[in-house]
Amino acid sequence: MSTSLSSGIPDVSGELEQFMTLEQFIIDRQNQFPHSAAAFSRLLRDLSVAAKIINRNICQAGILDVLGESGTVNVQDEHQKKLDEIADRELVRALRKGGECCLIGSEEQAETISMNSNQESHGQYAVFFDPLDGSSNTDINASVGTIFSVYLLPEDWTGNEDDVLDVALQPGAEQVAAGYVAYGSSTMFVFTTGHGVNGFTLDPSIGEFLLTRPDLTIPDHGSTYSVNEADIEDFSPELRDFLTWMKRTDPETGDRIRARYIGSFVSDFHRTLLGGGLYVYPATDNYPEGKLRLMYECNPMAFLVEQAGGSASTGYKRVMDVQPTDLHQRVPLYIGSVPLVEAAERFLQGEQTLDD
Repeated sequence: MSTSLSSGIPDVSGELEQFMTLEQFIIDRQNQFPHSAAAFSRLLRDLSVAAKIINRNICQAGILDVLGESGTVNVQDEHQKKLDEIADRELVRALRKGGECCLIGSEEQAETISMNSNQESHGQYAVFFDPLDGSSNTDINASVGTIFSVYLLPEDWTGNEDDVLDVALQPGAEQVAAGYVAYGSSTMFVFTTGHGVNGFTLDPSIGEFLLTRPDLTIPDHGSTYSVNEADIEDFSPELRDFLTWMKRTDPETGDRIRARYIGSFVSDFHRTLLGGGLYVYPATDNYPEGKLRLMYECNPMAFLVEQAGGSASTGYKRVMDVQPTDLHQRVPLYIGSVPLVEAAERFLQGEQTLDD
């Protein structure tokens, strides 16, 4: 690091020059967005601006007195945190002002939000999001995240508000973009538009996301798995057998897979994406359809992991092939390195047992 001769202050301008900002990256890749390059670029910018505002509120939560519950219950029958409501509000506000989005679906809202003025100005995107995943972690200063998924509405859609949700409920394979923001020791914006996965780290000194993890790929074999094994009594016998098999020592290498579970989907997935392994949120006795929501949790992460060379399954079917029927539809999820996802499928479908 060089030092300014006049002030003695470290000169980091040269270091920053090696990084591309998120906005520069989006502009540079506009040719990958044939449907509407300018509008799509603005939409991604709007999401990144909302992420910066959410990040500021999380970092200052104790000072601003926005920790703890808000006193309300959302459509999921979950007690909302104050930061849940703040994150939801900021995302809606950013997308409403941007003009590119004409439909929003949020974990925190029972119904979708139609942007009538945006429809009139030819807004053509539907955005689904979990504003603050893992928000129970905020009170203990653990990592949390935002997840988003973007769909392009059909060109022949007439703009009828009555059928916009039916039009927008498309399989995950139809996503045009998806990503997450991980708020932790640093804040990362990770996204895909179907051309690989790239990660950007927020530099708070200049207020910009900088490209720090280009062309992310998930390793074929990882050393960790994530599942809430406190619920193991509610797991199917096939899943319990799979977990037993997975934890066995590899006879060739002597390696064993290790459990790591934060309780924030974004954080656990982020570790899995970077280091390989498996994340599981299965169907259980309490949640026979699974607990994670398809439209704004499973589909976006499935798009990301497949673009990074991994896999995402319900245990019986590719996640992105599931036809959604409801905004808050739930599915089981097995996501991560391909060999582990495929092994989970074999056990769940009775094609492999502990004796094999």
